[in-house]
Amino acid sequence: MTEKPDLNRILAKLDEHLGKNDYSSAERHLIFWMNEAKACDDKRCMFSLANEQMGLYRKLGREKEALEALELANSLIDASGLGGTISAGTCFVNSATVYKAFGMAEKAIPLFERAKEIYEKNLPDNDGRLGGLYNNTALALSDLKRYDEAMINYEKAIGVMKKVTYGELEQAITYLNIADILESRDGRDAAKEKIDKALDTALDLLSTEGIPHNGYYAFVCEKCAPSFGYYGRDDAAKALREIAEEIYEGT
Repeated sequence: MTEKPDLNRILAKLDEHLGKNDYSSAERHLIFWMNEAKACDDKRCMFSLANEQMGLYRKLGREKEALEALELANSLIDASGLGGTISAGTCFVNSATVYKAFGMAEKAIPLFERAKEIYEKNLPDNDGRLGGLYNNTALALSDLKRYDEAMINYEKAIGVMKKVTYGELEQAITYLNIADILESRDGRDAAKEKIDKALDTALDLLSTEGIPHNGYYAFVCEKCAPSFGYYGRDDAAKALREIAEEIYEGT
């Protein structure tokens, strides 16, 4: 019998690739170990790797592969004995985020609701996964022009991330998302003062002392930079891109 893969080691190596922005190596790594997991019928390993593939292909904009990984992961929830667990909730969040990313926000909302039921029942109110759930739910609601509901979820996300170590990064992203809601709902001119306040808050959060300047920090800086540029904060956008480049080059 083929020995089951060591999932912890697989995920640790995956984090190394992602920390270097090396998506090609990350993809090859996941495909290799997915084949190994299938060979020994390790359903839980397959489930975990399919979740990772969902995120990677979503990030790369590859809809077909992302949806294939989504279908595999969801088909393995019950087969792996994970129904109703936090792992199942995370799969629902990942799946909903894929749907949202590829213009299917209406399919995302029911999955976010299923994740919310599991997360709020099983996670403490200072768990970052709750903050991520609320933030991603708000993004999907915004796509559907359900702006007031989206704003409520953003406020919930900030409330959670204030209690999380280094949660300033996620809060910064949320404040930039709030700026987008304000523009879409109220118009840029009418909401200018509130938008500027949200941008200032986000920049302050990104500049919080003590936050490790690691691969994730680089990713967040890179993610936030275009938003500052969009609102005319070109200096801030440039500075964030330079920080991200320095971190990636040093890893």
